[in-house]
Amino acid sequence: MAKIKITETVLRDAHQSLAATRMTIDEMVPMLNLMDSVGYNALECWGGATFDSCVRFLNEDPWERLRKIRSACPNTKLQMLLRGQNLLGYKHYADDVVEYFVKKSISNGIDIVRIFDALNDFRNIEKAMKATISEGGHAQGCIAYTTSPVHTAQKFVEDAKRLEDMGAHSVCIKDMAGLLLPMEAFELVTAMKSTLKIPVEMHTHYTSGVGSMTYLKSIEAGCDIIDTAISPFAMGTSQPPTEPIVATLEGTEYDTGLSLDVLSEIAAYFSTIREKWLKNGLLDPKMLSVDVNALRYQVPGGMLSNLVSQLKQAGKIDHLQEVLEEVPRVRKDFGYPPLVTPSSQIVGTQAVMNIITGERYKMVTKEAKGLLKGEYGMPPAPINEDIYSLVLGDEPRITYRPADKIEPELDKNRIAVAEYYEQEEDVLTWAMFPQVAEKFFKWRRAQKHLADDTDGNVGKAIQPV
Repeated sequence: MAKIKITETVLRDAHQSLAATRMTIDEMVPMLNLMDSVGYNALECWGGATFDSCVRFLNEDPWERLRKIRSACPNTKLQMLLRGQNLLGYKHYADDVVEYFVKKSISNGIDIVRIFDALNDFRNIEKAMKATISEGGHAQGCIAYTTSPVHTAQKFVEDAKRLEDMGAHSVCIKDMAGLLLPMEAFELVTAMKSTLKIPVEMHTHYTSGVGSMTYLKSIEAGCDIIDTAISPFAMGTSQPPTEPIVATLEGTEYDTGLSLDVLSEIAAYFSTIREKWLKNGLLDPKMLSVDVNALRYQVPGGMLSNLVSQLKQAGKIDHLQEVLEEVPRVRKDFGYPPLVTPSSQIVGTQAVMNIITGERYKMVTKEAKGLLKGEYGMPPAPINEDIYSLVLGDEPRITYRPADKIEPELDKNRIAVAEYYEQEEDVLTWAMFPQVAEKFFKWRRAQKHLADDTDGNVGKAIQPV
């Protein structure tokens, strides 16, 4: 029996994709014990944008969130998403920070670390992979899926084999824009399974409307694990829904073994969260719909909404079609990077600037220059030489691993955070987002002082006269 394993994403990617990662730990806690009893392959609950969102918007300590989930889910593996040398931030960090971050993630409860690089430049995930393995975690090497003249099934299989050779315990095909069509998925997974000795996991989004079909063909090709979201937080820019896939496979050789009755109870709870979010505007109904432009222009749903926002601010929304047509041209100039954080924002913003200025590359962002120069790593295809000369002139390219030139940072961060230090993990929170972390640490300290004052006043009030 080729039982299919399910990784549930509602605690991380589902609400990140639909509602800017705003689910609080208090909204998760009531269902954690029940979710722990389901028999999932893993609960994806940390990493990605959750760390940033906790500190920046929710006034939560992300490390404490992880510890609470771990405590409530002793029987289920916990999984996180890590952006390689970018960790959970938006720049490359020093190797000592990467190694310590992985160590603390695992010691606080993470079992599976899914590690990817936006350019599929595996030099940028090497340190995180080695650290995960040395700490006893499950290192899942990840391939950012995209389509272009240089991205072929053979290329992706070669990448997967390289990840296996690096020591990956499993490989994930990360289709962040919902571009992988069912028949192509069958071909790709078949080729990977005939080449690899380690499990293959498929991750897609419902953005283009083909996600469940892609999963079914992947399963038929021998895929071992798929990522789904409980139905109230599924579809649209999120993952395909858990329950229909479990029902589809029930009684077949691929039977997941998961109980639809238990899943229904979990769905009923998260339906109340979804309804609350729809009423308060946190969840935009547009995020739940299918967007065919994902297939036409390879533009992920979140990237499309960002383009629309930029054009509205510039009073140029009538140029949206031109921008959508410009995105593939910019992407070609930049060496066909997969459109995932941060390359999606870089390519999209440059396409907007090319159109609204009326002249291609008349204005170029700092980030676009960095991508062209090699600050983010090596793109999948050669950069357009004419564009490089136009933008950067004779500036030398970066051909080494970008992090090779970053001096150790951990001790500097320890000194910087000393005033606010309460736990060793605070050093890493500061390393990710110094300004945001300082604001959060000040708020945390004020809350403790407030609690102490309240306790003191209560104590005085009940003292005998």
